[in-house]
Amino acid sequence: MKKDSDTQVFNASWSYEAATESKDHIQLKEQYELFINGEFIPPVDGNYFETINPADNQVISKIAEASDEDVDKAVVAAEKAFKKWSEMPGKERGKYIFRIARLIQERAREFSVIESLDGGKPIRESRDIDIPLAANHFFYYAGWADKLSYAFPNRKVKPLGVAGQIIPWNFPLLMAAWKIAPALATGNTVVLKPAETTPLTALKLAEIIQESGLPKGVVNIVTGAGITGAAIVEHPRIQKIAFTGSTAVGKYIQKAIAGTDKKLTLELGGKGANIIFEDAAIDQAVEGIINAIFFNQGHVCCAGSRLFVQESVAKLVIDKLKDRMNSLILGDPLDKNTDIGAINSKKQLETIEGYIKIGLDEGGEIYQPACIIPEIGNWCPPTLFLNVSQSHRIVQEEIFGPVLAIQTFRTVDEVIEKANNTPFGLSAGVWTEKGSKIFYMTQKLRAGVVWANTFNKFDATSPFGGYKESGFGREGGLHGLKPYLKFE
Repeated sequence: MKKDSDTQVFNASWSYEAATESKDHIQLKEQYELFINGEFIPPVDGNYFETINPADNQVISKIAEASDEDVDKAVVAAEKAFKKWSEMPGKERGKYIFRIARLIQERAREFSVIESLDGGKPIRESRDIDIPLAANHFFYYAGWADKLSYAFPNRKVKPLGVAGQIIPWNFPLLMAAWKIAPALATGNTVVLKPAETTPLTALKLAEIIQESGLPKGVVNIVTGAGITGAAIVEHPRIQKIAFTGSTAVGKYIQKAIAGTDKKLTLELGGKGANIIFEDAAIDQAVEGIINAIFFNQGHVCCAGSRLFVQESVAKLVIDKLKDRMNSLILGDPLDKNTDIGAINSKKQLETIEGYIKIGLDEGGEIYQPACIIPEIGNWCPPTLFLNVSQSHRIVQEEIFGPVLAIQTFRTVDEVIEKANNTPFGLSAGVWTEKGSKIFYMTQKLRAGVVWANTFNKFDATSPFGGYKESGFGREGGLHGLKPYLKFE
């Protein structure tokens, strides 16, 4: 197997020449402060932490760590800005949101490189999915800002006040857009905390917010770890909490705000079922599987991490899937040839490796393409588990890595029972040529989103969210406005 310094090709006798995206055009500071009341200010305690490139373990920048006092400053700024912002005509609010969207578009190349540097995902995903979708959400909600009376006819709506928003590391800029855009469109002000391992694009977004002329205090961005998030959740003058992250933290938040009048939306973990029937377009379905779990390193709460294949085509699908896995390229996230980038953090890699060991200990049959793993950075090859059952932990628990558990089924009722046999209910996919079967499955699957003959497709106009331990509330579309409004 030929190897160069930038990419590793699985089971191939040749490799692509590196096509690395340049970093010369991006602007990153050695140290970032908190964004409060329209200005970058140092944290009260003077504490900073490092954000690390997961592909080479190099420090990218130092990031301010917000204390309770810093969070309080952000809330005070948001409260002060709320009256003027909420009373501003929707048409004027929409102009600011539209301007933010345009600025993201103009700096899309810079954002995509920073997203891949900080998060480890391939540049193709950052460039073609994350950044365009983030801009689209701001565009979409800019259009709703002056049309709330049409969105909710015959109902009087008002904004809630200050929204505390906490986002994860898997889609840093996109999750910020999902949260901030509808909050601003409905007249709320925001205190946002990005994940501690991927804060850079949120802080670059703060620079854009400054440039857009958005009134001071309307959006505040505070960085830090769990303590900072807890300070937002527990702050008495925040009226709304929006959280995307793990189910365990979601449960903590529910308990923390019990007995208060805070509104809450949670988008939590998932264990998505990807279901392939014997009449599906097999090659298309195999590519959909790859897209659902491997191209994103499994770093998606709605990843199709459980694959159910009808018994009559199981061998064909598995053989084709293994062949496709052998062609995947693991390596430098900034190389345009790369299919699989770095795992976001050493801690997450240890979690994934722990689950792979659990799968082996439970008797699962593992398949990993032969590959050379770089000595530096956080890397995990794509992994299949065969001969697993519903009771296996790797089938029941969210791994958040490129690990796929495969089971077979014979009948529609059998696969419905297996797919629903999980605490989660975020997403599912159905592959079949029969429309009637698709509609039947969508009625029976307990998942917030069911894709038909595709997977992991998102649009600003479509709501997204889960059932059961995958959370409640919706983001995106008309539904995404409701959590930020009170109805009178």
